[in-house]
Amino acid sequence: MDQEALKTNLNGLERKIMMMLNDHKLLKDEIRTIKLENHELRTDLRKRDEQMANFKNQIKITKIVDYINPEDESISELKRKVEEYIREIDKCIAWKNISAKSINVLHT
Repeated sequence: MDQEALKTNLNGLERKIMMMLNDHKLLKDEIRTIKLENHELRTDLRKRDEQMANFKNQIKITKIVDYINPEDESISELKRKVEEYIREIDKCIAWKNISAKSINVLHT
């Protein structure tokens, strides 16, 4: 092979290597993005599972309260207190979710 053919082959190889390096970088960036999205989705799923468990507990408590006879004064007061506790628990859950989102924003 003469000098000119070697130079042409070398330039072609350099161009292919540069393209491969660029593709490699793009793929690494894509993997990083997908891993981040995966982490966020897992976190959201965990939160949804917690919310579902809390809602199930709230439904159970509501059913218990509904079975109480409201004619009795002390039972009526108990029912009002349980409903008040449920509202407070809901506020705590909402605050916890807001706090968790704030923490996630700080880590990203």
